Amino acid sequence: MTDKALKRFYRTAAAVAGDDGHRVTLDGRPVRTPGKRALVLPTAALAAAVAAEWQDQGDTVVPDSMALMQLACTAIDRVAPVRPAIVERVAAYGETDLLCHRADAPAALVDRQAALWQPPLDWAAATLGIRLTVTTGILAVDQPPEALAGLAARLGALDDFRLAAAAQVTGALGSVMLALCLVQGRLSPAAATDAAFLDEDFQAERWGQDAEAAARRAAIAAEVATAARLIDLLGGLPATAA
Repeated sequence: MTDKALKRFYRTAAAVAGDDGHRVTLDGRPVRTPGKRALVLPTAALAAAVAAEWQDQGDTVVPDSMALMQLACTAIDRVAPVRPAIVERVAAYGETDLLCHRADAPAALVDRQAALWQPPLDWAAATLGIRLTVTTGILAVDQPPEALAGLAARLGALDDFRLAAAAQVTGALGSVMLALCLVQGRLSPAAATDAAFLDEDFQAERWGQDAEAAARRAAIAAEVATAARLIDLLGGLPATAA
Protein backbone atom coordinates (compact mmCIF):
# COMPACT_ATOMS: atom_id res chain seq x y z
CA MET A 1 0.00 0.00 0.00
CA THR A 2 1.09 3.54 -0.62
CA ASP A 3 2.10 5.54 2.43
CA LYS A 4 0.35 8.67 1.10
CA ALA A 5 -3.00 9.79 2.47
CA LEU A 6 -5.80 10.27 -0.06
CA LYS A 7 -9.27 11.73 0.06
CA ARG A 8 -11.89 9.20 1.12
CA PHE A 9 -13.75 8.08 -2.01
CA TYR A 10 -16.31 5.65 -0.56
CA ARG A 11 -19.05 5.61 2.05
CA THR A 12 -19.22 2.01 3.24
CA ALA A 13 -16.71 -0.80 3.58
CA ALA A 14 -18.01 -4.35 3.95
CA ALA A 15 -16.84 -7.96 4.05
CA VAL A 16 -18.46 -10.23 1.47
CA ALA A 17 -18.23 -14.01 1.21
CA GLY A 18 -17.62 -15.58 -2.20
CA ASP A 19 -16.87 -18.94 -3.74
CA ASP A 20 -13.13 -18.29 -3.66
CA GLY A 21 -12.93 -16.78 -0.16
CA HIS A 22 -13.79 -13.50 1.52
CA ARG A 23 -13.44 -10.07 -0.03
CA VAL A 24 -13.60 -6.49 1.17
CA THR A 25 -15.75 -4.09 -0.83
CA LEU A 26 -15.97 -0.30 -0.88
CA ASP A 27 -19.48 0.75 -1.88
CA GLY A 28 -19.85 -2.68 -3.44
CA ARG A 29 -16.60 -2.59 -5.42
CA PRO A 30 -13.96 -5.19 -4.44
CA VAL A 31 -10.69 -3.92 -3.04
CA ARG A 32 -7.51 -4.92 -4.82
CA THR A 33 -3.96 -5.04 -3.52
CA PRO A 34 -1.29 -2.49 -4.51
CA GLY A 35 -0.07 -5.15 -6.95
CA LYS A 36 -3.54 -5.14 -8.56
CA ARG A 37 -4.32 -8.63 -7.33
CA ALA A 38 -7.67 -9.62 -5.88
CA LEU A 39 -7.80 -9.13 -2.12
CA VAL A 40 -9.16 -12.58 -1.29
CA LEU A 41 -8.90 -13.46 2.39
CA PRO A 42 -9.21 -16.94 3.88
CA THR A 43 -11.59 -16.22 6.77
CA ALA A 44 -14.66 -14.10 7.38
CA ALA A 45 -13.08 -12.78 10.60
CA LEU A 46 -10.03 -11.41 8.79
CA ALA A 47 -12.15 -9.87 6.04
CA ALA A 48 -14.38 -8.20 8.65
CA ALA A 49 -11.36 -6.80 10.48
CA VAL A 50 -9.84 -5.41 7.28
CA ALA A 51 -13.21 -3.92 6.28
CA ALA A 52 -13.37 -2.27 9.72
CA GLU A 53 -9.99 -0.65 9.08
CA TRP A 54 -11.36 0.87 5.87
CA GLN A 55 -14.62 1.90 7.53
CA ASP A 56 -12.80 3.59 10.41
CA GLN A 57 -10.93 5.97 8.09
CA GLY A 58 -11.91 9.61 8.29
CA ASP A 59 -12.16 12.17 5.50
CA THR A 60 -8.76 10.96 4.29
CA VAL A 61 -7.51 7.41 3.92
CA VAL A 62 -4.19 6.78 5.68
CA PRO A 63 -2.80 3.40 4.55
CA ASP A 64 -0.28 3.24 7.40
CA SER A 65 -3.19 3.14 9.85
CA MET A 66 -4.48 -0.11 8.31
CA ALA A 67 -1.95 -2.61 9.61
CA LEU A 68 -3.97 -5.75 8.87
CA MET A 69 -4.69 -4.60 5.34
CA GLN A 70 -0.99 -3.98 4.78
CA LEU A 71 0.06 -7.38 6.11
CA ALA A 72 -2.63 -9.16 4.09
CA CYS A 73 -1.43 -7.37 0.96
CA THR A 74 2.12 -8.38 1.78
CA ALA A 75 1.01 -12.02 1.92
CA ILE A 76 -0.69 -11.76 -1.48
CA ASP A 77 1.72 -9.48 -3.36
CA ARG A 78 5.11 -10.20 -1.82
CA VAL A 79 4.97 -13.65 -0.25
CA ALA A 80 2.78 -15.84 -2.45
CA PRO A 81 4.66 -15.15 -5.73
CA VAL A 82 8.10 -15.93 -4.24
CA ARG A 83 7.41 -18.35 -1.40
CA PRO A 84 10.69 -20.31 -1.62
CA ALA A 85 12.77 -17.14 -1.38
CA ILE A 86 10.78 -15.91 1.63
CA VAL A 87 11.15 -19.26 3.39
CA GLU A 88 14.90 -19.26 2.71
CA ARG A 89 15.33 -15.68 3.94
CA VAL A 90 13.38 -16.20 7.16
CA ALA A 91 14.95 -19.59 7.92
CA ALA A 92 18.40 -18.01 7.54
CA TYR A 93 17.78 -16.07 10.75
CA GLY A 94 18.33 -19.40 12.51
CA GLU A 95 22.04 -19.09 11.72
CA THR A 96 22.36 -16.08 14.03
CA ASP A 97 19.15 -16.27 16.05
CA LEU A 98 19.00 -13.82 18.95
CA LEU A 99 18.11 -16.54 21.47
CA CYS A 100 21.31 -18.45 20.72
CA HIS A 101 23.74 -15.63 21.47
CA ARG A 102 24.09 -15.14 25.21
CA ALA A 103 26.04 -12.79 27.42
CA ASP A 104 28.77 -14.22 29.64
CA ALA A 105 28.38 -11.41 32.21
CA PRO A 106 26.95 -9.90 34.36
CA ALA A 107 25.38 -12.81 36.19
CA ALA A 108 21.99 -11.12 36.48
CA LEU A 109 21.76 -10.75 32.70
CA VAL A 110 23.00 -14.28 32.12
CA ASP A 111 20.29 -15.61 34.43
CA ARG A 112 17.58 -13.53 32.83
CA GLN A 113 18.53 -14.65 29.33
CA ALA A 114 18.47 -18.27 30.42
CA ALA A 115 15.06 -17.81 32.04
CA LEU A 116 13.43 -16.14 29.02
CA TRP A 117 15.38 -17.51 26.06
CA GLN A 118 15.99 -21.14 26.90
CA PRO A 119 12.33 -22.28 27.24
CA PRO A 120 11.47 -21.41 23.61
CA LEU A 121 14.55 -23.30 22.42
CA ASP A 122 13.71 -26.28 24.62
CA TRP A 123 10.13 -26.26 23.33
CA ALA A 124 11.29 -26.13 19.70
CA ALA A 125 13.65 -29.03 20.30
CA ALA A 126 11.05 -31.18 22.06
CA THR A 127 8.03 -30.30 19.92
CA LEU A 128 9.38 -29.38 16.50
CA GLY A 129 12.62 -31.34 16.50
CA ILE A 130 14.64 -28.16 15.88
CA ARG A 131 17.75 -28.01 18.07
CA LEU A 132 19.83 -24.88 17.76
CA THR A 133 23.20 -24.47 19.46
CA VAL A 134 23.70 -21.75 22.08
CA THR A 135 26.94 -19.77 22.34
CA THR A 136 28.23 -17.01 24.63
CA GLY A 137 30.18 -13.83 24.17
CA ILE A 138 31.07 -12.71 20.65
CA LEU A 139 31.83 -16.20 19.36
CA ALA A 140 30.02 -17.30 16.23
CA VAL A 141 28.54 -20.76 16.09
CA ASP A 142 27.68 -23.01 13.16
CA GLN A 143 24.15 -24.26 13.55
CA PRO A 144 23.38 -27.91 12.72
CA PRO A 145 22.28 -28.22 9.08
CA GLU A 146 19.39 -30.46 10.14
CA ALA A 147 18.12 -27.74 12.48
CA LEU A 148 18.19 -25.13 9.71
CA ALA A 149 16.49 -27.59 7.36
CA GLY A 150 13.85 -28.17 10.02
CA LEU A 151 13.23 -24.44 10.28
CA ALA A 152 12.79 -24.18 6.53
CA ALA A 153 10.41 -27.13 6.51
CA ARG A 154 8.26 -25.63 9.28
CA LEU A 155 8.12 -22.27 7.57
CA GLY A 156 7.43 -23.84 4.20
CA ALA A 157 4.41 -25.65 5.64
CA LEU A 158 2.74 -22.37 6.61
CA ASP A 159 0.10 -20.82 4.37
CA ASP A 160 0.94 -17.50 2.73
CA PHE A 161 -0.69 -15.36 5.40
CA ARG A 162 0.96 -17.06 8.36
CA LEU A 163 4.27 -17.04 6.51
CA ALA A 164 3.90 -13.28 6.02
CA ALA A 165 3.19 -12.92 9.74
CA ALA A 166 6.20 -15.06 10.64
CA ALA A 167 8.44 -13.04 8.34
CA GLN A 168 7.23 -9.78 9.88
CA VAL A 169 7.87 -11.00 13.43
CA THR A 170 11.26 -12.49 12.54
CA GLY A 171 12.47 -9.27 10.99
CA ALA A 172 11.10 -7.14 13.81
CA LEU A 173 12.54 -9.24 16.65
CA GLY A 174 15.64 -10.72 15.04
CA SER A 175 14.55 -14.23 15.96
CA VAL A 176 12.86 -16.85 13.83
CA MET A 177 12.48 -18.98 16.97
CA LEU A 178 10.38 -16.31 18.66
CA ALA A 179 8.36 -15.99 15.46
CA LEU A 180 7.66 -19.72 15.34
CA CYS A 181 6.67 -19.70 19.00
CA LEU A 182 4.21 -16.90 18.32
CA VAL A 183 2.78 -18.54 15.19
CA GLN A 184 2.36 -21.81 17.08
CA GLY A 185 0.61 -20.07 19.99
CA ARG A 186 3.47 -20.76 22.38
CA LEU A 187 4.17 -17.09 23.15
CA SER A 188 1.96 -14.02 23.27
CA PRO A 189 3.05 -10.99 21.23
CA ALA A 190 3.94 -9.16 24.45
CA ALA A 191 6.04 -12.07 25.73
CA ALA A 192 7.84 -12.42 22.39
CA THR A 193 8.60 -8.69 22.33
CA ASP A 194 9.81 -8.75 25.93
CA ALA A 195 12.14 -11.62 25.12
CA ALA A 196 13.59 -9.79 22.11
CA PHE A 197 14.15 -6.61 24.12
CA LEU A 198 15.59 -8.35 27.16
CA ASP A 199 19.07 -6.86 26.74
CA GLU A 200 17.76 -3.36 26.08
CA ASP A 201 15.41 -3.56 29.06
CA PHE A 202 18.23 -4.75 31.28
CA GLN A 203 20.35 -1.76 30.30
CA ALA A 204 17.41 0.64 30.63
CA GLU A 205 16.84 -0.55 34.21
CA ARG A 206 20.38 0.48 35.02
CA TRP A 207 20.81 3.63 32.94
CA GLY A 208 17.32 4.72 31.95
CA GLN A 209 15.57 4.60 28.58
CA ASP A 210 15.51 7.46 26.10
CA ALA A 211 12.48 8.53 24.11
CA GLU A 212 13.86 7.29 20.78
CA ALA A 213 14.42 3.78 22.13
CA ALA A 214 10.95 3.72 23.67
CA ALA A 215 9.38 4.81 20.37
CA ARG A 216 11.30 2.12 18.48
CA ARG A 217 10.16 -0.55 20.89
CA ALA A 218 6.53 0.61 20.66
CA ALA A 219 6.65 0.46 16.85
CA ILE A 220 8.11 -3.04 16.87
CA ALA A 221 5.60 -4.21 19.49
CA ALA A 222 2.81 -2.95 17.21
CA GLU A 223 4.20 -4.95 14.26
CA VAL A 224 4.32 -8.10 16.37
CA ALA A 225 0.82 -7.50 17.72
CA THR A 226 -0.53 -7.07 14.19
CA ALA A 227 1.02 -10.35 13.11
CA ALA A 228 -0.45 -12.11 16.15
CA ARG A 229 -3.88 -10.62 15.50
CA LEU A 230 -3.79 -11.75 11.87
CA ILE A 231 -2.96 -15.28 13.00
CA ASP A 232 -5.81 -15.19 15.50
CA LEU A 233 -8.23 -13.98 12.80
CA LEU A 234 -7.11 -16.84 10.58
CA GLY A 235 -8.24 -19.26 13.26
CA GLY A 236 -5.14 -19.65 15.40
CA LEU A 237 -2.73 -22.53 14.88
CA PRO A 238 -0.96 -22.96 11.56
CA ALA A 239 -2.56 -24.28 8.42
CA THR A 240 -0.38 -25.87 5.77
CA ALA A 241 0.38 -24.18 2.50
CA ALA A 242 -1.67 -25.06 -0.54
